[in-house]
Amino acid sequence: MSTVRLLGAVDLPGSPSSIAVARAYVRELPGVAGHPRADEVELLVSELVANAVQHSDSGHRPHGMLRLVVADHDHTLHVEVIDEGSSGAIPQVPAQVDSLSENGRGLWLVQGLSSAWGWKESETGRVVWFDLPTRP
Repeated sequence: MSTVRLLGAVDLPGSPSSIAVARAYVRELPGVAGHPRADEVELLVSELVANAVQHSDSGHRPHGMLRLVVADHDHTLHVEVIDEGSSGAIPQVPAQVDSLSENGRGLWLVQGLSSAWGWKESETGRVVWFDLPTRP
């Protein structure tokens, strides 16, 4: 039987300032604070929030919002960023990544550091998620 425990959820404006707020939020959550991969959780959260702000309607319309949800699913940290979707941008990992570039590496990092990731359309927009084991 699967055990799911919500660790936290927060609604954030679709603005660049939400990236730092999201990082600070997950840093303080029970289940993340003190976790050996807490730095990776913060990094991946900031990448997904940055993508939502840059590429979704949440970041392009006045008063746009996004939601960050963090849960423990049977000793796997499951993180979702839910935005208002986009008619043009589809989350995908670029075929080639310039390691010195300041842009275009977010989903590449998510894919490389998480145990699983993906995205789906929802009734209210788009959900992009990743998983990280909470035990080695």
